[in-house]
Amino acid sequence: MKFKIVFLLGFSLLFAACTFWTKSDKETIIEGKTTVLVDETLLPIVEAQKEIFEDKYPAKIEIQAQSEGEVIRALYQKNTRIAVLARKLSKTEMAGFAQKKIFPKTTPIAKDAIALIAKKTPQDTLVQLEEVLNMLKGIPSKKYDGLVFDNPNSSTARYLMELAQVKQLPEKGVYSFSTNEEVVKYVAKNNRMLGVIGINYIFDPLNTIRESVQQIAVLSVSKAMGAPYFSPTQNNIAEGAYPLTRDLYIVNCQGYSGLGMGFASFVAGEIGQRIVLKSGLVPVKMPSRKIITRKTIDKDVK
Repeated sequence: MKFKIVFLLGFSLLFAACTFWTKSDKETIIEGKTTVLVDETLLPIVEAQKEIFEDKYPAKIEIQAQSEGEVIRALYQKNTRIAVLARKLSKTEMAGFAQKKIFPKTTPIAKDAIALIAKKTPQDTLVQLEEVLNMLKGIPSKKYDGLVFDNPNSSTARYLMELAQVKQLPEKGVYSFSTNEEVVKYVAKNNRMLGVIGINYIFDPLNTIRESVQQIAVLSVSKAMGAPYFSPTQNNIAEGAYPLTRDLYIVNCQGYSGLGMGFASFVAGEIGQRIVLKSGLVPVKMPSRKIITRKTIDKDVK
C-alpha cells in the first residue's frame, strides 16, 4: 500500500512537471519563444522593438541578422517563419511559398533610407546620385576611390544595383564587408571612401560604433545635375524628397496565431510606431497625441 502511494505521488509530480513544461513552452501571440530573421541593415530598429516587446510580454525573441539574400533563403528553406525586410516578397518568391502551401502575410512597419557616408571633412557633404550609380557601372569617380557596401547580397547593394540597372558589382572600385558596423568603422578611418549603410545605424547607433559615427559625415544627395540636395532627415524621408528611401516590412509565414503575428501587430501598433518615430525613421501610422484639458489651473502655493 505504501509503495502504491509513493508511486502515485511520484507519477502525479511527474505529470504536473510535464504539464507545467508544456504550458510554459506554448507559443501564442504574446508568449513563448521564436526566431526573427532580420535584414542586417535594419538591426538597430528591430533590436529596439524586441527589447520593449519582451519587457511587456512573457516572450523571448531571438534575432538573427543576415544579408537580405540570406534572409530570403532561410525563410524559404528553414523552420524560421518570420522576417523583417526592406522589400516585399517578389511574385516568384510568393509562388514558391504557395507551392509549399504557405501564404505569407506582409505588414508594412516603417519607411527608412539608405545613407551615403564619408570620413568627416569640410568638403565631403554633398554627392550626386549619378556619381554613385556610375561607380556601380565601373566608371571611376574623381572624388572617391571606392564604394563600400556591407555585403554584396545586402538590401542596400540590391537597391542601388537596381537603380544603376546592373546585375553584378564591378570587380574594381567596389568593396564589401559583412555588416554595416564594419562599413562605418572602415569609412571613419579612410579618406576618399564612400560607404553605403542603413540610416538607422546613424540615428540609433550600436554602442560598438558610437565613436566611429562621430568621425563620419552623412552626405546630402542630389537626384541629378542641378537638382537640390537633400539629407536623410526624418522630414525628407517622410516627404520623399531624399532620393534613397525605402519601405520596411515584417513577413510572417507561420500560418497560425503565433508570436510572428503578435510581434508584427505590436510593431505596427501604437507603441511600436512610437519606437519607430523615436528612432528617427518614419512610422507607417503616425502615433496619436493625447491632449488633456482642465477646467481650472493649479497655482503654485507660496
